[in-house]
Amino acid sequence: MFIQIVDLLGTIAFAISGALIAMNKRMDPFGVLIIAFVTAVGGGTLRDVMIGIEPVSWMRNITFVYVIIGSATFAVIIKNRISYLLKSLFLFDTIGIGLYTVVGIETGLVAGLHPIICIAMGTMTACFGGVVRDTLCNEIPVIFREEIYATACILGGITYFILLHFFDNKNYLFIIAGLVVIIIRIIAVRFKISLPSLYNSDKES
Repeated sequence: MFIQIVDLLGTIAFAISGALIAMNKRMDPFGVLIIAFVTAVGGGTLRDVMIGIEPVSWMRNITFVYVIIGSATFAVIIKNRISYLLKSLFLFDTIGIGLYTVVGIETGLVAGLHPIICIAMGTMTACFGGVVRDTLCNEIPVIFREEIYATACILGGITYFILLHFFDNKNYLFIIAGLVVIIIRIIAVRFKISLPSLYNSDKES
């Protein structure tokens, strides 16, 4: 039950982040809804397809569709009341990757996958919706830039499996691992910490 709540909260966060960036790109209401939808379910859909879950999670639970529509509508309503749109987008996106990382890991564990694969599933669940969102919005996906994004998900996943040896209650694991992802992402952006670029300007012709 707790992981379902986490999944719904992640859906809300990602749907709002998708709607905000779509509005920032001046899309019409249909475009806003589509971007909100693919952002919220893109990662989970890919995860379920790779694991072999049929039909995928959001198709088996209409609640997710209602939640995405409601979240996108909420984002439209509050847009004019948000003073710092980009900060709001960053906040909801960061919360989304933290929550979806643990959802993806738990889904992998239920499927009996190796911990390394579970971490990959968690990272994929957290990041792929954003990849689709940014691609459709004509942006370079955040995961492919120098920013700490997928790395935060990986570190959160590693934290999950380390703490698995110390906690019997998985609810604590979900909360702590999710917070690790969120905190690492916030610290990285706040202090401009990033991965080194492989681009070498000296070789530019």
